[in-house]
Amino acid sequence: MKRDRRLSPISGFAAVVLGGVVLGHSVAAQEAVTVASTTSTEQSGLFNELRPRFEEATGIEVHVVAVGTGQAMEIARRGDADHLFVHDRDAEVEFVEDGYGQERQDVMYNDFVLVGPAGDPARIAQADSAPEALERIAQAGAPFASRGDDSGTHRSERRLWDKAGIDPEGAWYRELGSGMGPTLNTAAEMNAYVYTDRGTWIQFDNRQNLEILLEGGDGLFNQYGSVLISEERHPHLRHDLARQWHEWLLSEQGQEAIADYEVQGQQLFFPNADSDASHQ
Repeated sequence: MKRDRRLSPISGFAAVVLGGVVLGHSVAAQEAVTVASTTSTEQSGLFNELRPRFEEATGIEVHVVAVGTGQAMEIARRGDADHLFVHDRDAEVEFVEDGYGQERQDVMYNDFVLVGPAGDPARIAQADSAPEALERIAQAGAPFASRGDDSGTHRSERRLWDKAGIDPEGAWYRELGSGMGPTLNTAAEMNAYVYTDRGTWIQFDNRQNLEILLEGGDGLFNQYGSVLISEERHPHLRHDLARQWHEWLLSEQGQEAIADYEVQGQQLFFPNADSDASHQ
């Protein structure tokens, strides 16, 4: 019997923390670090690969608050998580410069893709770039499902609309305010175009009539960063545990764990902690 791997939404602003804890710290006595991260790292299944390896190496549990990048950064600003692991590089650098973080480093990357109906009514597969593809969708008034949740994916999508010189609005453009998995489910039901990270798309099984129609090119690179939260601003956090998690992600062991994670024979994320751009 085929396993139903349809992705389900993360309920509430940040109320769901995997591992049976609420926002903040574990009610259990053993050591644990709370990570504010994205729905793409969780719904792609990556944390299911990383957490057991880290816990085996250190004895430290990892509890994940999986929300959009914007919400994850707000949680970190308030001091309600020990560590930040998201994918909006410019915003992460600003987070550190504004004094909320004390260190930010590249960890891994993949890319974004434009997915849509196999018949491709807007003919975006013929576009030379992602902004041109979005322009074709707008001109055709073809249904487009947007996360609309201030996530890293949504922010990237909005930057592409800006490059296209379009402010998307109208009945054809649906802002859902939900994570990547639920947005993909809605797009499949609507037979709509959608902008998604490749990792969640590979993991997603409820594709129905959808397929990748545009990939590669400028603006579709998807960098993830690890950010240590300021000890001065939030001294109550578990900074020692957060640093162990941060350094493990950047270590050979952590980078190998990221590279090892595959779904259906496809690697979802590519480690790049040793890239020239990693230190900010």
